Amino acid sequence: MSKPDEKMSNQINIELPEDVAGGIYSNLSIITHSPTEFVIDFIQLMPGVPKGKVKSRVIMTPENAKKLMKAMMENVGKYEQVHGPIKEHKAMGHAIPMNFGGPINEA
Repeated sequence: MSKPDEKMSNQINIELPEDVAGGIYSNLSIITHSPTEFVIDFIQLMPGVPKGKVKSRVIMTPENAKKLMKAMMENVGKYEQVHGPIKEHKAMGHAIPMNFGGPINEA
């Protein structure tokens, strides 16, 4: 049986600042990586505006990127069990040329 102190040490205390709590809107993400990190840029593209804007950038270790991928897969599965399959729209009529010097995957 675990001691009360051991149980308490496994908890993480997380603060959500007010300025972050509202979140950001993103309808495009660009993922690049190096041997030591993954970089995810969350971009907002608006109709009629020729230039998208990076609204947030998250940099993480490859291990944490893999954990995020697994958590996203699990949560999308749970969402689809309740709401049905998420429809994927066809790619835009033209490719968006974005190369920041590394391998690119769009999500």
